[in-house]
Amino acid sequence: MPIREIDISRISEVVARLCMTANFNLGRDVIDALKTAVEKEESPLGRQILSALLENAVIAGRDRLPLCQDCGTALVFVELGQDVHIVGGSLGDAIVEGVRQGYGQGYLRKSMVSRPYSDRKNSGDNTPPVIHYDMVPGDTVKIALMPKGGGAENASRLAMLKPGDGETAITDLVLQVVREAGGTACPPLVIGLGIGGTLERAAVMAKKALMRSVDSASQDDEIAGMERRILEQVNKLGIGPLGMGGSITALAVHAFAMPCHIASLPVAVNLQCHSARHAEAVI
Repeated sequence: MPIREIDISRISEVVARLCMTANFNLGRDVIDALKTAVEKEESPLGRQILSALLENAVIAGRDRLPLCQDCGTALVFVELGQDVHIVGGSLGDAIVEGVRQGYGQGYLRKSMVSRPYSDRKNSGDNTPPVIHYDMVPGDTVKIALMPKGGGAENASRLAMLKPGDGETAITDLVLQVVREAGGTACPPLVIGLGIGGTLERAAVMAKKALMRSVDSASQDDEIAGMERRILEQVNKLGIGPLGMGGSITALAVHAFAMPCHIASLPVAVNLQCHSARHAEAVI
């Protein structure tokens, strides 16, 4: 197969558009999940809050306003076809430029600071993004962008469980994380789980799991069953929408798993707030 060339200007253009699309528009899957949650929520206040979240999504999409004042860290997942040649510069620099353009053109809040523990000076353009690359077959580039808010991210956790702990310990960890987060992670949540691999791989899997459609289930029957059981337990906590009490604390639990060392059971729990924003494009 001949090598296909893609200029960096095209990459930057697409990334800039994704920054604005993700921040202004809540996906249909999330909208539908919130509508279902209104019907299922037992708390009158919870139903009122969920209805307000739906109204907020309508206004944001109509008027091109951010769904949330926290426009997040720009998380970018790239699936780079092995038959693609990026020309005109580096792929990473093109993505950074796209984020700079998108957050500027969209008047989105800039939240990135230059040094994490000393001179926390705002970069002024929401760069740098956090980029994850996967090499895949083909001659296209798929770019998925998630603006990840600080509140839900701060409530996320990573644990190295004992090899024989199993599903019970994973469930207990999720319940502990959600319970400790309370309303600070802005429920109803989407909960991403990364199970297995290594410490860092589990964290990336948990983040990737948040990109799944809210109404999807794992293609692995064992994992799909665990997702359902954990979601049921989470919604028994009574935290409810925005922590005000109720029966809908999470909209979904999504898990990815992979083999791991015989002595390990890494588990990452990555929380996503009700504004489960992301957008993707294929070039």
